[in-house]
Amino acid sequence: MKRKIVNLVEDTPGNTGCLYEHGLSFYIETERHKLLMDSGATDMFWRNADRLGIDLKAVDTLVLSHGHYDHAGGILTFAERNPKAAIYLRSTVGEEYYHLTKAREKYIGIDRRILDLKQCVFVQEDCTKIDDELFLFSHITGKNGAATDSLQIKQQFKRRTANGFVQDTFEHEQCLVIWQENYSILLSGCAHSGILNILERYHEVFHSYPDVVISGFHMIKKEEYQEDEISAIKETASALMQTGAVFYTGHCTGQAAYAWMKDIMGDRLRDIHSGDTLLSSDSL
Repeated sequence: MKRKIVNLVEDTPGNTGCLYEHGLSFYIETERHKLLMDSGATDMFWRNADRLGIDLKAVDTLVLSHGHYDHAGGILTFAERNPKAAIYLRSTVGEEYYHLTKAREKYIGIDRRILDLKQCVFVQEDCTKIDDELFLFSHITGKNGAATDSLQIKQQFKRRTANGFVQDTFEHEQCLVIWQENYSILLSGCAHSGILNILERYHEVFHSYPDVVISGFHMIKKEEYQEDEISAIKETASALMQTGAVFYTGHCTGQAAYAWMKDIMGDRLRDIHSGDTLLSSDSL
């Protein structure tokens, strides 16, 4: 069975000489599809694909994980060069999303010109079956020990309304599931709703856990971690071990959080760097 996943852009350099930026994008090949999950912050994903010999004009599907610029910034470039591919976005993806701290108020939403692209498919259902290989799900509302709650990171993400800022509930977040012959791969962007909650939702829909999970965990902090935050990260790692899956993470997870989790998860946790091949049929 054909499976190939290549990271086209991430925050850190790999061994391929690819460019890197604060963003995330994956190129995926299955038996039926050539697709993208996210497009990074700029056109860097396309330049890296050229460097890696990947023809993005052959892509038939792009899935946007959520409505932030560092995942959607390359979509206009992609649509200009590949106007035939379907682009799957949540119907709420175009609202005004901000990152608010005491120091700054930063718009982190998408370029609204994306909403006018003819190939956009706006997803409203909580679960969407694209075909027998590809599924989308959202409605991630669980409270199962999300480390991001303990870190209070989610509270910094807001949505601007006519009446001011309100808490972002991440209804614009969706996950991609690739299913082939009882082998499944779950891809998320940043897991703002909590990676444990995402896996709980996956289990609710599919009555099992995935074989492979590829996602940022959004545990990164600029300030020093508190003891309760470190404990929450380690508890998350222990809980992930119970699923039986192999996890690939990067982008917004943070080096310190990754190191604490790696101590617990060993080879079941692997890092991502720009240009890396994560999975290929030859390695399975």
